[in-house]
Amino acid sequence: MFHLIWLLIVGAVIGALAGAITSRDLPLGWLGNIIAGLIGAWLGETLFGDWGPQIADLALLPAIAGAIIFVLIISWALTKIKHQK
Repeated sequence: MFHLIWLLIVGAVIGALAGAITSRDLPLGWLGNIIAGLIGAWLGETLFGDWGPQIADLALLPAIAGAIIFVLIISWALTKIKHQK
């Protein structure tokens, strides 16, 4: 149980960091940050491997890079949807 809580906290920090680096706000606030952090960590570790320091079984550097990519893709998609209306 403690590992899941730690994983959610680290995911939220990674998502918030990716949002701050890209200067983009994610929908759903902290829940959006957690989702972006966890999906970004999966994406980053899939694309770049699991090198670098790890916290809660997440490789930090690939996770942050993956979260940045994920935030940029989501921001681009939401902008496209908003402009179509």
